[in-house]
Amino acid sequence: MTLVGCGNDTKGGKEVKIVVNGKEQVLEQEKLTVTELLEINKVDMPDMVSVQLNGEFAKREEFARTQINDGDEIDFLYFMGGGK
Repeated sequence: MTLVGCGNDTKGGKEVKIVVNGKEQVLEQEKLTVTELLEINKVDMPDMVSVQLNGEFAKREEFARTQINDGDEIDFLYFMGGGK
């Protein structure tokens, strides 16, 4: 699982273009889950992140089964508590 254009050559597979936190990414694999995308992007504290997929929150217990498709928009969100 690698990003295209980051020093890695594609292996002739289908490229998938997605937008992650407002930035386009091109991936060399067409089958990808939310869990794998978190790993590819080296997300800090993946257990603490919420994932919004095309404007809808993905359920954490379904990250490993939720597929990322060409053209999807994904946001990784951290909710911080605090205040007085």
